[in-house]
Amino acid sequence: MPAFFLIVMALVAFYLGYRFYSRYLAEKVYALDPNFRTPAHEMRDGVDFVPTHKHVLLGHHFTSVAGAAPIVGPAIAVYWGWLPALAWVILGTIFAAGVHDLGSIVVSARNRGQNIGTLSGKVISARASTLFLLIIFFLLTLVNAVFGVVMAILFESNPGAVIPALIVIPIAVFIGQWAYRLGRSIIIPSIVGLLLLYIAIPIGQAYPIEVDGLASAIGLEVRTTWILLIFAYTWIASRLPVWILLQPRDYINGQQLIVALFVIFLGVLVGWDTVSAPAVNEVSADSPHWFPYLFITVACGAISGFHSLVASGTTSKQLDKEPEARFVGYGGALGEGALALAAILACTAGLGAAGEWNTAYADFGAASGGALGHFVTGTGHFLSNLGIPATLGATFAAVVVITFAGTTMDTGIRLQRYILAEISELAGFKALSGRVNLLTTLAVLIPLGLALVPGGDDAGGKGFAFGRLWTLFGTTNQLTAGLALSVIAVWVLARNRNPLAAIVPLVFLLFMTTWALLLNLVDFFQKGDWLLLAMDAAIFVLAAWLIVEAVTALNRQRGARDPAAADR
Repeated sequence: MPAFFLIVMALVAFYLGYRFYSRYLAEKVYALDPNFRTPAHEMRDGVDFVPTHKHVLLGHHFTSVAGAAPIVGPAIAVYWGWLPALAWVILGTIFAAGVHDLGSIVVSARNRGQNIGTLSGKVISARASTLFLLIIFFLLTLVNAVFGVVMAILFESNPGAVIPALIVIPIAVFIGQWAYRLGRSIIIPSIVGLLLLYIAIPIGQAYPIEVDGLASAIGLEVRTTWILLIFAYTWIASRLPVWILLQPRDYINGQQLIVALFVIFLGVLVGWDTVSAPAVNEVSADSPHWFPYLFITVACGAISGFHSLVASGTTSKQLDKEPEARFVGYGGALGEGALALAAILACTAGLGAAGEWNTAYADFGAASGGALGHFVTGTGHFLSNLGIPATLGATFAAVVVITFAGTTMDTGIRLQRYILAEISELAGFKALSGRVNLLTTLAVLIPLGLALVPGGDDAGGKGFAFGRLWTLFGTTNQLTAGLALSVIAVWVLARNRNPLAAIVPLVFLLFMTTWALLLNLVDFFQKGDWLLLAMDAAIFVLAAWLIVEAVTALNRQRGARDPAAADR
């Protein structure tokens, strides 16, 4: 099948979803009000609460939630065949991710920009808030650890991507000063910044930066050295006001997404590549079954609980007008879906003939361990159809993943700091919640420790080890999405509106994730992954308890509706 047919089918479905379903959500489910005074205005402080133009905010929101997940997840999931992976990306994006992301922004904005964990205490129960905060803590630890290792893998295997990934930082700082200090438009300088980033790609290829000498001098592996450097950077970046680096870099990355998707889709059209992978693959007997693992492996490519943390942690604090939540929230979900589509194409049509695909995806270990490489190679092939050398195209793909993952880690560490502050208050250590430098250090050291535990380095990129780590991340991520949907559903029901749009994906996700958590417990025990086993067991207990709390709240709210609540 020509790969371009898949592009047309998916993009048409995404357009119809935004045109009709998101309007239904905005008008009938969430009742967005243009006159509502958002927290960005009500609590404006110039650091976290900053009214932001919707296009800039979309760039921040999308690149904060994107990272490597909508690439790695689908790149692994095509092991079960392109058809189930693509079907879940399309349906999950339209009917689950859009509802979840938009709803998380709205519910948070209606509650002074509070994060989804805190909101669960107000909407569900006080116990739910504590349980949810602990699950979010585990999720953010996994997100930051996994993305840090992913970036280290790409820097190690693509040293030509280092200069382009670094040069975007001073460019973004300059744009931030230009926009917020001088009050000028961000469009032209961001386009110039994007061009400078692309000019830096061939420069990076000509002058690759490796840390072999540094790693040898301090007695560490190259990947471990990169991990330490990356986490040191995130400590600094997450301490800066959002307008200095986070927002302008996200805007550049948002434009980079548009360019990346355009050149990938154009390369598919010009080369008229065909999908070499099977629609449904007959997997090996010792590989995990696609049901339920497909729905947690794709992760951010269809729906992601991490989005609710970003939506309620930073995005809602920058929302200028409430109706713009539709453009930012639902539009960001569609951007994730489009990136997941590109990853599917790169790994099913960009690797060559069927024989080459079968070699690359010989088993689940090859699929999971080589996912990043498959995407980079496939994207390089698509760009070669446009006359761009495949090696240059591969570096371009690596830069895209690295810059997205970097901005996600910036946001993730920032969010982890907020969560640690709230947990410290719940534990009775209120003085600790105000010590920003200490909390930031803890937010960095905890995922860093997970990335560097014995075997953690290997777990970041080799075979089944990475597959097991990714499934725990994906399971926790999708579980968080289901729990966020429970908060949204109760909030909607309390306002006498139909919560079915949130309840349907909520039930589906909770069923799949609890099933996967149980399967993971058995797998981790058999493989001797004691750290992951302990984390999985803790998450399972927290999830089961929180599900009971959510069901109780839904039943309670169904029997006690407040007619006057519809406008609140």
